[in-house]
Amino acid sequence: MNTPFFGRLLNILDYALSSLRRNLGKNCTVFILFTLVIFLFASFQLMTGGLTELAQKVLVTAPDITVQQMSAGRQVAIAADAKEKLTGIFGVSKVKERIWGYYFDESNGANYTVIGISLPAGDDAGGSWLGLEEGRLPRPDERGKVVVSRDIRDKLGLGSRRHFSLFRPDLSLASFETVGTFSGTLDILTADVILMSLDDARDLFAIVPGFVTDLLVDAGNPLEVETIAGKINDLLSGVRVITRNRILKTYTVVFGWRSGLGGICLLTALVAFAIFAWDRASGLSREEVREVGILRVLGWQTNDIILLRFFESAVIALLAFFTGYLLAWIHVAGFDGTFLRPILLGWSVLRPSFTFVPQFAFSDMLLIFSISVFPYLCATAVPAWRAAVVRADSVI
Repeated sequence: MNTPFFGRLLNILDYALSSLRRNLGKNCTVFILFTLVIFLFASFQLMTGGLTELAQKVLVTAPDITVQQMSAGRQVAIAADAKEKLTGIFGVSKVKERIWGYYFDESNGANYTVIGISLPAGDDAGGSWLGLEEGRLPRPDERGKVVVSRDIRDKLGLGSRRHFSLFRPDLSLASFETVGTFSGTLDILTADVILMSLDDARDLFAIVPGFVTDLLVDAGNPLEVETIAGKINDLLSGVRVITRNRILKTYTVVFGWRSGLGGICLLTALVAFAIFAWDRASGLSREEVREVGILRVLGWQTNDIILLRFFESAVIALLAFFTGYLLAWIHVAGFDGTFLRPILLGWSVLRPSFTFVPQFAFSDMLLIFSISVFPYLCATAVPAWRAAVVRADSVI
C-alpha cells in the first residue's frame, strides 16, 4: 500500500472540508437545491414501488381469468350460456358471472363502480370474504343489499343511515341498504366499488336477461392459467381474455407511466440545477482564484487542485443524496406522499386512502444516484479543471 499517496488524499480531503466551511453560504444554496431534486426523484420511485407491491398483494383476490366479449373494439355484453362452454375446459374449477358498470352521481360528481356477482351462500357470506371490515355480504336470496367502501358512505352522506337510492336508465329509483363495509386494506381496488347481487346490478343497468358483462374463471392449477386462457380464445370468438398477471402488469405500467411523467418533469429541474451548478463552479470569486494561485506556489499540482474540487463536489453530492433520500422515505412512509400523491393516484373525486409502504430496492437507489449525482459531478468537472490551470503569477 502506498501510504504517502493515501496520506496526500486525506490531506486534500481535509482541506476540501475546510474550504466548504469557509464558503458555507454558497455551498448551502447548492446543497439545498440538490437535496430538493433528489427528494422529488426518490419520492416518485418509493411511491411507485409501494403501489406495485400493494397491487401484488390485493390482486390475490382477483379471478385467475376474466373473459369479455368485444365488438368493434369495444366491450359488449356476453351471453351467459358461454359459461357452460368454459366449464367444459380441462383445468377450469369454477366460472362465475358478473355485471359491472360505472354510475355517475351528479350530486357530488363521483363515479361509482357498481359490481354485481353471484354471491356465495352459507359460511362463505361472512365478513372475511373479500376483506370486509364490518358487516356481511348480501345473501343470494336477498335483493337491495349492498357492500360499499367508507369513502362511498361519506360521499353519499349516509352517516348512521344505511339506505340510499340510485337512478335506473329510465330515471326510476332503485333502493339499496348497506349491509357491509370494505376493509381499508383493499382501498386501491374498492374505494369506489358498490358490490351487490347479480340481479340487482342487472336491474340497475337494465341489462337484458341472459347476458352479463363478463365471466370470471378460476383455474384449479395456477400454472395452467395461460394454457386455459389460450383454450378460451380458441373456443369463443371475439372475446378478450385477461389474466391476473396481465392486470398486475397494467397496474405496474400505469404507475410507472405516471411516475415517468413526473420524472420527465423533474429532469427539467435536474438540467436546470446542473446548469446552475456549472455556473456556480465556474464563476470563481477573486478570493478563490487567489487561493488557487497560492496553492500552486506552495507546490500543488494541477491534478491536486482538480482532486480538491472533485472532493468538494463529491461531499456536497453525497450529503445531498442521502439527505434527500432520507427525506423522501419520511415523506412517503410518514406522510403518505402528500406532495406527489395526486400525480400517481389521479384527481378523481373518489381516491384510495391507503397508506404507502415504501419498498427499499438497491436498483432504485442506484438509478436515483446515477441520474442525480453523476450529472452534478460531470457539470463541475470542467470548471474544476479551469480553476486548476490558473497561473500563479497572474493572480498573486
